[in-house]
Amino acid sequence: MARKYFGTDGVRGKVGTFPITPDFAMKLGWAAGTILASSGTKEILIGKDTRNSGYMFESAIEAGLSAAGVNVAFVGPMPTPAVAYLASTFRADAGVVISASHNPFYDNGIKFFNNFGTKLNDEQELEIEALLDQALNNNAMQCVSSELLGKARRINDAAGRYIEFCKAIFPKELTLEGLKIVVDSANGAAYHIAPNVYAELGAEVISINDKPNGLNINEQCGATHLDSLQAAVLEHKADLGIALDGDADRLMLVDDLGSVVDGDQILYILAKAAKLQGNMHGGVVGTLMSNLGLELALNDMDIPFKRAKVGDRYVVEQLKNTGWKLGGEGSGHILHLDYATTGDGIVASLLVLTALIQQKQSLREYVAGMQKLPQVLLNVRLTKNNADEILNTDGVKQAVVEAETVLANTGRVLLRKSGTEPLIRVMVESTDSVVSQAQAEHIATAIKKLL
Repeated sequence: MARKYFGTDGVRGKVGTFPITPDFAMKLGWAAGTILASSGTKEILIGKDTRNSGYMFESAIEAGLSAAGVNVAFVGPMPTPAVAYLASTFRADAGVVISASHNPFYDNGIKFFNNFGTKLNDEQELEIEALLDQALNNNAMQCVSSELLGKARRINDAAGRYIEFCKAIFPKELTLEGLKIVVDSANGAAYHIAPNVYAELGAEVISINDKPNGLNINEQCGATHLDSLQAAVLEHKADLGIALDGDADRLMLVDDLGSVVDGDQILYILAKAAKLQGNMHGGVVGTLMSNLGLELALNDMDIPFKRAKVGDRYVVEQLKNTGWKLGGEGSGHILHLDYATTGDGIVASLLVLTALIQQKQSLREYVAGMQKLPQVLLNVRLTKNNADEILNTDGVKQAVVEAETVLANTGRVLLRKSGTEPLIRVMVESTDSVVSQAQAEHIATAIKKLL
């Protein structure tokens, strides 16, 4: 059964447009509270990023949870992985994150973590949706009696707790002293956390995009816009740059020459480090979008590689199915289940820094062992939510066949709809960047003709 409201990363959309409305959020809170806190402590944590609509949705979700008889603990602006961690350590029934991750400020979203700090599975989301539909269609949201209403409290030391958790990832015998690091927090949830983590471990930190005003989250900064980080690394002659996105579950890096190191390359770094340390248990899980260069580099090290559907939840599922620990996406969602239950940009960066220091190499030197194949990704924005219909048309299918004929055995084509936005993503990868670009545009043109 297909999910109606939940996408690959919770419920997400434009603020004020269904389902990202206060009324929906309140009923979603009630339905989720009823399902997720049916027994036990009956407390759910709520965290958010820095977009101004977070205040509104925080209140709406609290009202719904309270009506379901669930207590609420607020942690304030906090990275998504921090909420997952805190929900587990506080032994809460669940955690809620109000965030649209890398999207602009006018979008927002709501996602849930269970009491183990992992994202809900499809069955749990369908169960919540079934109860939510009753509240939406039949006004069947039932409020518990007054003496059973949920209460609210604020966890004032949440940021400090998470900073200490992150620092504990870094080996005690090592230090970041002597490293100059530029940190771009995307004016997002990690603005008051990430710079402190690296500084307290000894690094000289230049912090940029760390002054959120509710509207500037991800605005030409962070993991999806690296120009300002590249410029700052060169200006300050830094050893490397670290970029997070709005909720800090993504990581992108910049080396000392300003070159971007993406999620696929980060996976290579961590896999190589594990191999060198004798800790590479199993293999690596990527996605359908992972660069072929990653797969080839892992093969050279005799490290198995599997591809999951796009979305970190599917990477986690594949990791659990295989018993492996390391996986992620080229966009910078990096998972290492020995250290965190979900994608965590700060944790992943500390694992990279550990590898660099142990091998006495720069980021540029360490990543040189992986050669990326030219990969072109074009996003075609739709005028309505009809991606499946478009992807099944003869014209689009024919364009894909034509592109694959041109590529022959030198590359691959992948078309997929976005799970969070009205987009069709066209990816073409081959040994020739000019050919990749031309064939991606050929397919994108076929799609645009149907809009």
